[in-house]
Amino acid sequence: MEAKLKHLEMIQAIIARMAGNSFLLRGWSVTLAAGLFALAAKDANGRMVAIAYFPVLVFWLLDGFFLAQERRYRALYDKVRKLAPNEVDFSMDTRELSAGRNTWLAALLSVTELLFYGSVLVALVLVSCFLLR
Repeated sequence: MEAKLKHLEMIQAIIARMAGNSFLLRGWSVTLAAGLFALAAKDANGRMVAIAYFPVLVFWLLDGFFLAQERRYRALYDKVRKLAPNEVDFSMDTRELSAGRNTWLAALLSVTELLFYGSVLVALVLVSCFLLR
């Protein structure tokens, strides 16, 4: 039973790291977008806002990747949780769990990702419209 608990702890540590990475990416996304908004407003330069689209999209892709990985490891945690203690092999392979909502595309299009990055992109569009008047 001790081996099973240790394996579950290892998986939980990975899940926490993926969630932390996702949180940091969202913070950096907002920080960069706000910084580029400020530069664009200061110089009345619409190009700065256009540049802001690139990091937001890249962070969205990375955040989707980390969310997909987190979902896979949550599925692995659930699988290991149901194993008998003598069946624990400390495998961290999630390839067989990479279907359905655990895919990268499903993570990119999840409600939380769409709401967060969609609102950042809408804000970029609105700022672009106001600056290019």
